[in-house]
Amino acid sequence: MLATDHYEAALDFTTYNARTNLHREPKVSVLDWREPDTGGIGTYDLIFAADVLYERKNAAALADLVPKLLAPGGEAIFADPRRDEAPVFLEAMERYGFQDATEEIIVEQPASGVKVLLHRLRR
Repeated sequence: MLATDHYEAALDFTTYNARTNLHREPKVSVLDWREPDTGGIGTYDLIFAADVLYERKNAAALADLVPKLLAPGGEAIFADPRRDEAPVFLEAMERYGFQDATEEIIVEQPASGVKVLLHRLRR
């Protein structure tokens, strides 16, 4: 398991949550999606991201980064609460040879449910 973010504080929260809820020590790495230094990070069978497609620059940067980090035969899953920039990301992923299987789910909240699209991307 590797958690990345460009804010160290977010990685501190991730570490705390993994220790508390999974009883595991996660590997964490500061990673700027727009200028990634992927040396030594490796590739992964599964990439999971939630609500990261909120800016056009993130969508383009992630579309460039995912193919570098995803192992052959792997899957990238993006949870998207219908952000405006998601289509930019999905179009770029298609250009990289990925196919998207989208599933709509409802995340239950105390007052209501939030509709989220799960984009499952594979080559």
